[in-house]
Amino acid sequence: MSEKAKAMVLAAFVGDALALGAHWEYDVVALRQRFGPVTGYAAPGPDGHHGAKKAGEFTHYGDQTRILLRSLADKGGFDLDDFAAKWLARMRGYDGYIDGATRMTLKIFDFGEGPGESGSNSNDLAGAARIAPLVCALRNDLPALVAAARAQTKMTHNHAQVIEAAEFFARAARAVLDGKYLRDALAQAAEAGYASAPIERWLAAGSESAREDTVTAIARFGQSCHIAEAFPAVIHLVVRHGRDLAECLRQNVLAGGDSAARGLLAGMLLGASLGLEAIPEAWLAGLADRESIEADLRAL
Repeated sequence: MSEKAKAMVLAAFVGDALALGAHWEYDVVALRQRFGPVTGYAAPGPDGHHGAKKAGEFTHYGDQTRILLRSLADKGGFDLDDFAAKWLARMRGYDGYIDGATRMTLKIFDFGEGPGESGSNSNDLAGAARIAPLVCALRNDLPALVAAARAQTKMTHNHAQVIEAAEFFARAARAVLDGKYLRDALAQAAEAGYASAPIERWLAAGSESAREDTVTAIARFGQSCHIAEAFPAVIHLVVRHGRDLAECLRQNVLAGGDSAARGLLAGMLLGASLGLEAIPEAWLAGLADRESIEADLRAL
């Protein structure tokens, strides 16, 4: 399990980094002309959302996932106050893109709220997408994992459906690490019961779309950040490309829109399922901060 857990975290970061150059580009024809067939990392254009970043680095989603991993390594487990302190230290004065959820969360912190009440009302999948380090750290304690996945999400995205999506994906990744086939793990995670998010409907829609090519399916669901569009798109990616992590992440980039949040979760699930050998070595070698990521994983 430990090797698959390491692969799970690295693949999540790879999924985010591959999306960096193309993130939030919605024209799939332009994407294919500029980035196809996605053989490696690409730097963003100077006028894009991530213009200051270099190829192999992370979007603001990946950077926040990195903060969570560092907190887990430093504390030997999940500590919401420590994560919040590290998140604030990085995101105040952040030199990358600051999205609406982050801006609102910073304001709420400045009003004096603690990390249990600081979350924006954003319904973006990104809040649930940071959880691969948590699954790695807490894989032997499912109740603690579920509680931590929900708490880290609520800190920035206090939206019931996003919080429940975080629980679903944490449960699914944990089940994959425990040896379940991916489809069985997804079905098991859906059985937990969710009060707000129509998890079973989203899971069915994403699974049924696996017969379509990815660009078509994600265009039909919607390419945006919003949970109702992005959740079934993630399911499509991992079901259609369940035996080919590299192709999954390539097609994710070419589908456009919020490919970074989708890439974090798709990479997490397929990394947990397929292991390190499924990640192209060139992608691992070019991943920013790889050595310190692996050091933090060893600390866990």
